Amino acid sequence: MNEWPSGWFRDEKPAPAGAADGAPGAPAGAAGQGRYGGVPLGTANEPTVGVPAGNAGAAPPGGAYAAPAGQAGQGAGWPEQPPLYGSPRGGQRGPAAATRTRPPRPAGPAPRRGGGGKRRHRGRRILLIVGTIVLAVLVLTGVMYFYLDSKLSRSDVLVDYAGRPAAGAGQNWLITGSDSRQGLTRAEERRLHTGRDIGGHRSDTILLLHIPSNGGRPVLISLPRDSYVQIPGYGNNKINAAYSFGGPELLVKTVENNTGLRIDHYMGIGFGGLVNVVNSVGGVNMCVPHPVHDQASGLNLKAGCQTLDGAQALAYVRDRHTFADQDLQRVQDQRIFLRALLRKLTSPGTALNPFAAVPAAFGATGALQVDNGTHLYQLLQVALALRNPETTTVPIANANYPVYLVGDTVLWDNARANRLFHDLNHDQPVPKSLLTGSHLAG
Repeated sequence: MNEWPSGWFRDEKPAPAGAADGAPGAPAGAAGQGRYGGVPLGTANEPTVGVPAGNAGAAPPGGAYAAPAGQAGQGAGWPEQPPLYGSPRGGQRGPAAATRTRPPRPAGPAPRRGGGGKRRHRGRRILLIVGTIVLAVLVLTGVMYFYLDSKLSRSDVLVDYAGRPAAGAGQNWLITGSDSRQGLTRAEERRLHTGRDIGGHRSDTILLLHIPSNGGRPVLISLPRDSYVQIPGYGNNKINAAYSFGGPELLVKTVENNTGLRIDHYMGIGFGGLVNVVNSVGGVNMCVPHPVHDQASGLNLKAGCQTLDGAQALAYVRDRHTFADQDLQRVQDQRIFLRALLRKLTSPGTALNPFAAVPAAFGATGALQVDNGTHLYQLLQVALALRNPETTTVPIANANYPVYLVGDTVLWDNARANRLFHDLNHDQPVPKSLLTGSHLAG
């Protein structure tokens, strides 16, 4: 029994003429097919006729659905529906459904959805972390700079006086190494072969550094400790006697009066200070052409390249008894060693390594005595200038000039020496004939 009442969807109006079975517009082969509820299938009065599956509202003209060939006589007035896309039967898309294809995807990798905001957030966080680290490093560097600058031992070394030379071009530094044993214990004095501290102080190392203002190459000049010069208020004597008579202040004044150069800055270091600086940088590499043994300084080196610790370095710059020309060779060794030390101190391996740079900075600043106007950045300029300067000893007329009650002295060649100092004072290139360089003995 049919559960649907007969004629439940029948149109109240009579069917138009020609809508009977076999009328024009009916699907081919549909004549004589059965009725459903007393209404012929395929008629215009059937509400669902002429509406293709999946394409409602797009019936062909006349309102009838033309059944495909071969479907006549199937016993059902409903046209066979194309299978749905992805149906369990695995059929292909029908003609109507095939028209609803997705637009082609553009070439290239598929864009990620929702990742842009996360990437921007992650980028801002990385920049914030990097910026914080950079700021912390800058603050720490600034604090370290001012702390180290405050650790420099300053004194009123540069004083004005009547007749003091006028300032010239560039900068002139007086660098001294004194025989001060300050800070050394009795055991250290014995180990370093310095002897007991004695009254007064002397300076066995006197160096004059000129840094040109025109970008030229710096010039480093040794003034032998036995140079026979005029000492203000004390007459003629060996130049290192000025340090004994009046300390670094009188030594500066003596150098200015005998060179005509105005000293702009002063830097001095004692025995213990040199040892500490060398040890703080992990030693200094030196190459000697032959074995060196000196009982007075305690030096004992084998031939070849080797790393000197603080004690060995002090003995090396003090040694003069193993050379035929004694102090004149020693000043060359001192210049060679100073250059090696400053190259190590300013090398990338030291400067960029905080575990090496911090001890080196503390060791250097704690060992130096400077004038009141010298600051840490100026010491850095000196260190860079001493990496590769032109070097020489002041021109000498007689290396063994005997003087009554003074002893053997070193007499300058005043004409050539004055030419050297004049050129430096005006930032003029020094003639090669006045530059003797630095060479190891042997």
